[in-house]
Amino acid sequence: MTVASPAVPPKLGFFARFFYGFGSIAYGVKDIAFRTYLLWYYNYIIGAPPALVSAAIMVALIFDAISDPIIGQISDQLRTRWGRRHPLMYASAIPASLSFVLLWFPPPGLEGAALFVYLVVLATAVRTFITLYEIPSSALAPELAPGYDDRTAIASYRYFFGYLGGIGLSFITLFYFMRPTEAYPVGQLNPDAYLAFGLFGGGLMFFSVVASTVGTHHRIKYLRLQPNRDERKSAFQTLAMMARTFSNRNFLAILSFGILKYSAIGLTSALALYFGTFFWGFSNIQLAILTLEYLVAASLALAVAPWASRLMGKRNAAFVLAVLAVVMGALPFILRLNGLFFENDDPRLLPAVFAIGAVYSLCGVSSAILVHAMIGDVVDDSSLRTGRRAEGLFYAANSFMQKSVSGIGVFAAGLLLSVVGFPEKARPGQVPQDVINTLAIWYIPILMALYIGGASFLYFYRLRRADHDANLEAIRQQETGAAE
Repeated sequence: MTVASPAVPPKLGFFARFFYGFGSIAYGVKDIAFRTYLLWYYNYIIGAPPALVSAAIMVALIFDAISDPIIGQISDQLRTRWGRRHPLMYASAIPASLSFVLLWFPPPGLEGAALFVYLVVLATAVRTFITLYEIPSSALAPELAPGYDDRTAIASYRYFFGYLGGIGLSFITLFYFMRPTEAYPVGQLNPDAYLAFGLFGGGLMFFSVVASTVGTHHRIKYLRLQPNRDERKSAFQTLAMMARTFSNRNFLAILSFGILKYSAIGLTSALALYFGTFFWGFSNIQLAILTLEYLVAASLALAVAPWASRLMGKRNAAFVLAVLAVVMGALPFILRLNGLFFENDDPRLLPAVFAIGAVYSLCGVSSAILVHAMIGDVVDDSSLRTGRRAEGLFYAANSFMQKSVSGIGVFAAGLLLSVVGFPEKARPGQVPQDVINTLAIWYIPILMALYIGGASFLYFYRLRRADHDANLEAIRQQETGAAE
């Protein structure tokens, strides 16, 4: 049966865009926790080997690979008086925030295999329950904003609030929770800071999910309906349908690009505290200031991403911005290793690293916004080819792609720390300079290979503005015919 046509929706106003994006604060909190703090906390504070921590996070990522498409499929097929997406979004708020809090409160004395199991279970729970919100929420985008440029605009809101949540929490943690004390002159090593991080982050998660779900609830009546319940499928038929959906060439290009790019971002984030503390010699206050570069970048990306889309098209703009990002990301390390950058005691170092990092983040965020918008275009293209709407499945794959940030990237970071022989629980000044430099020397080519290798897959993405407009017109004709 053809998908039923919804009522004609009013124009998507500012508040609807605001609340649609606001829910990404929850994902930003989870993201910054897994990307930047989880490896450091369990390695430096709990005392677990980095290889054990990264392996546990990688195991959780494997569970994600299974749960994400299942949640996406459920989201596509669910029929309730509150639509397909919102019941799942409401259901995620309490378990997602609670499991996040427990992740930072491991029982005292837990170590070895027991600590590994605890970390796997809690990391999997956080990922699964945040997915229960993120996938249905993301899947609203193609229907909330059908226009080619409108989708880029609404994706900008989503990424802005995602970075606001993660970077805001990180700034508060570094500036306030990690203030140096007499017992812990290096605030990053204070165990109490991470307990406060977990409690505050869990609260932010709960509030943002509930606010976003309630704030978009009034749009339910304008969303598409799915086929009747009597069109049941066996497990094998469902798997075949999912495989057909994911075989879209344009989507595979996006997925390949995203997995490599987000793995590079995960590697960068997992090593951020290591490089910030040991390579650059920054204090907790300086590290807090550096986190604001992401907020500056996300704010500018609200304008830059739509502008780049109009100028070059989404695909070309995403490619150019990704290449610029990796160049800027590697630049300060290359300059320092060649003796061409400011030394650690130079007052110009922090502003220089901030400025370069802001450009790196601006390019990376803008590229990510464009890719998110491109997925909405693929949904329309796929619906014409397969005869079904599959927003949930496509955004499930996108969710998995993003969560590879804290899986593959953190796993690679843990292995890299082990390969270079980085000492456990070392204080600033106790790590040999050649070990720190070796870490940077390995980091640079891995970062560039992941970014540029991923960007090259965008060559196979072929949907342009004209194709998108033609697809929308064909869908309108189909829906009009079905209604008649």
